[in-house]
Amino acid sequence: MGNEMYRYDGQRVVVVGGATGMGAATAQQAAELGADVIVLDVAAVSYPCSQAIAVDLRDRASVDAAIEQIDGPVNAVFACAGVADGTPGIMLINFTAQRHLIEALIAQGKLGRGSSIAFISSVAGLGWMSRLDDVKSFLATPDWESAGGWIDEHPGTDNYGFSKEAINCYVAQQGFPLLAKGIRINAILPGPTDTPLARANADIWLSFGADYRQAADVPTLVPGQMASTMLFLCSAAASGVNGVTLLVDQGHVNASLVDAFDAPMVKMIAGVVPRDPSIFG
Repeated sequence: MGNEMYRYDGQRVVVVGGATGMGAATAQQAAELGADVIVLDVAAVSYPCSQAIAVDLRDRASVDAAIEQIDGPVNAVFACAGVADGTPGIMLINFTAQRHLIEALIAQGKLGRGSSIAFISSVAGLGWMSRLDDVKSFLATPDWESAGGWIDEHPGTDNYGFSKEAINCYVAQQGFPLLAKGIRINAILPGPTDTPLARANADIWLSFGADYRQAADVPTLVPGQMASTMLFLCSAAASGVNGVTLLVDQGHVNASLVDAFDAPMVKMIAGVVPRDPSIFG
């Protein structure tokens, strides 16, 4: 065994949401590791890649058209698209459209045995197990239209936190059936990371955990750290890793859960203690 287990020579990978931030870092690192990289995004892609496909994840016709432009076989899909609360169509962008794309690639035989999938979730989705019935009910929707209908019928679910809870449960739920098809699926749960999206929501996103980083004397995470972790998860080096949501947060969450660091909000997000209505509404 050698470094070749971490490489992507001769492989075709798809990066959804790859124009900026963690997605862009993932696409560029994948190319450096030898992959042919297909990038999907509504924004223009400003760096070299094998293929750039414009797609609006809020529009099923646009997503289906993008899928038709992807030639198989695909060796890895990195589902990196994500927007913040207040963005119209947030559930479609953050989860439903990416699920639709992945399942279509599998159904069409483009994503097959030996391939892998990595989602970008978030620490914000930690509480998914405390809402398991609701999340599983949503995931039981079989298609784009029924998923949208479920969200419409359940107020308070069309938001960032629920989109990430859905990702976490989906990864756990699909680990076994996809493995039976020879496909692995995992996700990362990034802590605060210095991306354009985070900067646009800096008062919430980048302030979270600032006290932990100061106490530990560590800098804010950067997109490249998330990219390298996802590339590891989809590489041959991680062939035994499946169905996991991996924290990439410098230890903030786990330190907080065991009281090695005092962070009550982390416990609330994780569902360990009741949420304070004055903080979460």
